[in-house]
Amino acid sequence: MTNFPHIFEPLDLGFTTLKNRIIMGSMHTGLEEEKNGFERIANYYAERAKGGVGLIVSGGIAPNVQGWTGPFAARMSTKKHVKHHKIITDAVHKEGGKICMQILHAGRYGYHPFAVAPSAIKSPISPFKPFRLKPSGIKRTIRDFVNSAKLSKLAGYDGVEIMGSEGYLINQFIVERTNKRKDTYGGSYENRMRLPIELVKQTREAVGKEFIIIYRLSMLDLVEKGSSWEEVVALGKEIEIAGATIINTGIGWHEARIPTIATSVPRAAFTWVTKKMKEELSIPLVTSNRINMPETAEKILAEGHADLISMARPFLADSEWVNKAAENKSDEINTCIACNQACLDHVFERKVASCLVNPRACHETELNYLPTEKKKNIAVVGAGPAGLAAATIAAQRGHHVTLFDADKEIGGQFNMAKQIPGKEEFYETIRYFKKQLILQEVTVKLNKMVDAQDLKMGNFDEVIVATGIKPRTPKIEGMDHPMVLSYIDVLKHKKPVGKRVAVIGAGGIGFDVSEYLAHEGESPSLHIDAWLKEWGIDKTMKARSGIEGITAEIDPSPREIFMFKRSKGKFGANLGKTTGWIHRSTLKKKKVQFINNVQYTKIDDDGLHYVQNGSQNVLSVDNVIICAGQLPHAALVAPLEEIGLKVHVVEGADVAVELDAKRAIDQASRLAATI
Repeated sequence: MTNFPHIFEPLDLGFTTLKNRIIMGSMHTGLEEEKNGFERIANYYAERAKGGVGLIVSGGIAPNVQGWTGPFAARMSTKKHVKHHKIITDAVHKEGGKICMQILHAGRYGYHPFAVAPSAIKSPISPFKPFRLKPSGIKRTIRDFVNSAKLSKLAGYDGVEIMGSEGYLINQFIVERTNKRKDTYGGSYENRMRLPIELVKQTREAVGKEFIIIYRLSMLDLVEKGSSWEEVVALGKEIEIAGATIINTGIGWHEARIPTIATSVPRAAFTWVTKKMKEELSIPLVTSNRINMPETAEKILAEGHADLISMARPFLADSEWVNKAAENKSDEINTCIACNQACLDHVFERKVASCLVNPRACHETELNYLPTEKKKNIAVVGAGPAGLAAATIAAQRGHHVTLFDADKEIGGQFNMAKQIPGKEEFYETIRYFKKQLILQEVTVKLNKMVDAQDLKMGNFDEVIVATGIKPRTPKIEGMDHPMVLSYIDVLKHKKPVGKRVAVIGAGGIGFDVSEYLAHEGESPSLHIDAWLKEWGIDKTMKARSGIEGITAEIDPSPREIFMFKRSKGKFGANLGKTTGWIHRSTLKKKKVQFINNVQYTKIDDDGLHYVQNGSQNVLSVDNVIICAGQLPHAALVAPLEEIGLKVHVVEGADVAVELDAKRAIDQASRLAATI
């Protein structure tokens, strides 16, 4: 019997039944535009259907060229497109799954010169100013949506999701922020919501009664001049009348300066919005955003916040999420940590998406962990993310694996990362690997510093060196001063830190250490109400768009923090494309001071001496914390090669310019798949 009865209660839609309450939400992967991409994406979706998900929603597919998210993006507008999409639907149905195609018109978010919008107002996230749609263009757009839905039915999809949120075209028509029209599609709210109502109504007439229509409704815009709650409710009711089967929850526009899906967002941070809407509508509602474990999903459903749960990235992390939940094996789930590094960051860089904790995601046709034909005795040295991935995958394939680490616990750098406010999800990755070590019967030897002779005596056929990194020590006079600490001293050894601190280095580690030092007490990421207040979100929904007129309530930093870097330019430029702005914003709220273009002179009792723009400066501080990069920790490699052992080097032991768990796990997984 499952521990999650609400998750596994079927949902009868009248003409079809969903076998459980879990939807794999829409997420663009980049495969849609790749050569042989439809075959690859069919494998990707089929694996998730086999994994037990109740309903899959595809990545956004444009109804016409104007609606492209970027040049030559995927669209559904001709019979030729139907043929390609049938590859996907056949694969999903073969595994007993259901799939809807999301119809997404980018509007002014289109990253191309053909972009159109209700008004010719450029978005802050695209370089192209859109053309204003004429009334005839609006009618053509509606026809194209309806045509796309009809073709999707022909392609074998079980339904469509009409993307009406996140600031895309339909959302742009609804709000005064982006709709300055004076005709029947602008002005009054009745006029502004005309487009989505006509879209849903005409789509229902075209596809008939026995076809799922999901409408993704923007319930909380989080941008100035967005929708009021009363307007959201009014539109939701009209969409229900127009013929939608299900309404999905959209949170925030892409241009909103409030995070909605990053690691620092609490789990289930926005389900209260869906619950509020449930009081207004009678058709099933889907809730979404930062739901990644069965316990969270079950609680949401049990408390009546929603009828269905939508998760996108958690199915990148683990295709078997639903099956594992059904078998009460949630401790075996490879949990999405919401880092965005391999999924959203890749998509925005025009790369194929994947997953930091599961490099197989979107690479199912090329990266597989098949049983080995020749079992080997393998040593893995280092139990950080790369060592853990290499050890568990090699063992899964049938090798006998022994994992060594000098530390008393597994996890490596993740044990420091998990302490950073907003990065608590890293605990889950360590939990997952801990369980996998048991399941795959890896021999684990902790508190064990091994050398080449130890490994030679162990009769290992091959050795994987994943010993990670060591902090780089910059050449600054006074580095031996008692006030100087490394980031390892702070995060691992918990050495006391004073009230006035200089952080040298503005990469990911510098930001993490500053975040750690700027918070006191429990992280707001663990408390929804505290987090909402910190970002100025009105839970009563009396404020338009959830934010207008609301002042963020920031707990002051317990320390004065000064972050330094040698180079010019903005701080955090090399942080994640979709998350870097969040880290900068958080530290600014904590009044961290950013000082760039400096040369360090010395550290002494007076503090940190530095030169900036030709001027000599001394900053009086209690501590100087060094976060100035890393060096490979690979001293073991040469001695192993000298005694003739076959050696593979991965993770920071290989390259350590900046800590990169994505690269480390990917490299280790690919090695373990072939060894």
